[in-house]
Amino acid sequence: MRNGPSPRASFPPDGRMRVIIQDVVPEIEGGRYPIKRIVGDQVVVEASIFADGHDSLSAVVRYRTAGASEWQEAPMELVNWGLDLWRAEFSVSKLGSYTYTLQAWVDSFKSWRHDFQKKAEAGQDVSADWIAGVEHIQACADRAPAEDGAKLREWLQKLKDLRKVEPSQAFRAILDDQLAVIAERNSERFAAVTYGRELQVVVDREKARFSAWYEMFPRSCTSDPSRHGTFKNCEERLGYIAGMGFDVLYFPPIHPIGRSFRKGKNNNPVCAPGDAGSPWGIGSAEGGHKAIHRELGTLKDFRRLLTRAKEFGIEIALDIAFQCSPDHPWIKEHPEWFRHRADGSVQYAENPPKKYEDIYPLNFETEKWRELWHELKSVVLFWAEQGVRIFRVDNPHTKPFAFWEWFIQAVKSEYPDALFLAEAFTRPKPMQELAKLGFTQSYTYFAWRNTKQELTDYFTELEQPPVRDYFRPSLWPNTPDILTEYLQRGGRPAFIARLVLAATLGSNYGIYGPAFELFENRPKAPGSEEYLNSDKYEIRAWGIARPDSLKSIIKRVNQARKMNPALQGHGRLRFVKVDNGELIAYLKATADGANVLLIVVNLDSFNRQSGWVELPLRELRLDGQPSFVVRDLLTGAQYEWRGPRNYVELDPNVLPAHILLIRGA
Repeated sequence: MRNGPSPRASFPPDGRMRVIIQDVVPEIEGGRYPIKRIVGDQVVVEASIFADGHDSLSAVVRYRTAGASEWQEAPMELVNWGLDLWRAEFSVSKLGSYTYTLQAWVDSFKSWRHDFQKKAEAGQDVSADWIAGVEHIQACADRAPAEDGAKLREWLQKLKDLRKVEPSQAFRAILDDQLAVIAERNSERFAAVTYGRELQVVVDREKARFSAWYEMFPRSCTSDPSRHGTFKNCEERLGYIAGMGFDVLYFPPIHPIGRSFRKGKNNNPVCAPGDAGSPWGIGSAEGGHKAIHRELGTLKDFRRLLTRAKEFGIEIALDIAFQCSPDHPWIKEHPEWFRHRADGSVQYAENPPKKYEDIYPLNFETEKWRELWHELKSVVLFWAEQGVRIFRVDNPHTKPFAFWEWFIQAVKSEYPDALFLAEAFTRPKPMQELAKLGFTQSYTYFAWRNTKQELTDYFTELEQPPVRDYFRPSLWPNTPDILTEYLQRGGRPAFIARLVLAATLGSNYGIYGPAFELFENRPKAPGSEEYLNSDKYEIRAWGIARPDSLKSIIKRVNQARKMNPALQGHGRLRFVKVDNGELIAYLKATADGANVLLIVVNLDSFNRQSGWVELPLRELRLDGQPSFVVRDLLTGAQYEWRGPRNYVELDPNVLPAHILLIRGA
């Protein structure tokens, strides 16, 4: 017995729409976030598409650039009938953003053709079906554009002529594949179903996918620690940096450094006379985020450095740190942009019990938040106007996510070639959210992944969809803030091993130099990751001409990267078996298999390690060869290998890694 009236069923908008579109890939959280691609990439789209009954379906991916009114289309192909899996791809040829969606329908012409062919093969009478087919083709001709319409009308006349003299030939001709292609692309899309979401692609330039960064404090570009380095000194070092193969030179903040509560050497809260202070204590009477520290030079000097760097194939990247010293002009001009304590003083940064009195955080909850956002955007636009297009953003996870989404879109609307690296050493969810919201590249946990299992698990995770569609990892074995225990203990072999891992596990990587190539590994204190005598707090005169420098091995690694497309993209990594827990081995290959490399690294910085590497010869198209030659791109040595299992041995005191070319350059 019913307890009340039954609910009234409502009609769908059109009950004749029979097609279902599901499981669209790539799609990030229901289309909330865009996927990322590079100019010239093919965007491969897959979906489950099906309908009731046995009718034939057709489907397309529809796509257009931002602001365009007309859709372009790429036909989808049924690639797995049992799973109803369809696939198509389209090219993104311009910087900026694209929109894409899917459309599918029951294809009356394709359904007729399928049934006609089966009946004809079974020897059944198809006279009436032939007439229906002619009517379908006529309808396609009537709706087709001029060129296709003319071709279809030619076919119609041919079919009618054949029908008069030789019906069997007419029946075969109406199934012609060329005719089908033209008819199907002009077939009626009756009750077509359009996917309920319009998905986004952000398209960046090539450097978003493939780059080698060198971080350097310009003030330490000097041969005398009592003399402040300048932009002109940096010009003199461009050849050295380019000679190692780097194409991005990243500077920590270059702005005036505050004097109030300035930090002394080794992060001493007491500043001695002449101490340089931390570049992240931004702002003084000389200016703020749009000014240059006087001892580095002038804006004209900086622009000259940008020009000279381009001549060496190097782009300058700047640090964006949205925080202020107590002397920053904004403190007086915009006190509403900062939090204040009960006594009226501005709230400095602190992480109790630690106090950072030299830094005033911005208050993003101010009632004047719009004005604050616009001013921060104007900072990056100012440096973009000077010619800078790459920005490393300091601690973005400590600012609102909504701000970054707005900020990056606003900047890229004026400078679509701008790139942003997120320095967010934080929990996975906030780190990934920043990448989804628009950061081009992201720092990772690579520095702290040291064992074979840790590295395998972490990079397998980064290679999986949907993470690989929005998260571009940037791998750094060291930074001015990070001197890991592995580097402290392992010395020169550890630095080489981490260099090879960073440069080959990912396509974007960087080092903090000259500390890295001079394998600086002295911590401030036991258990600390802070450098002793860090040039975060003082001017260092680095002996870059030291004969034991790693610059030659760095050059060889970067040459291998530039010569081998397999090392120039994300999503091409496959770990392979090697029967030694201290050895890690993995393949990097291009999609077409034309370029294949095997990288083997000894993770033990102290002992020689050996083992047997297992290769998937069939997948590498080597299973029919009795032997094959691999060449080490680090040493030039060649080895003849046989079969799937081959022996490797690496002495860390000689060289702890192989980059073995199997096929390609």
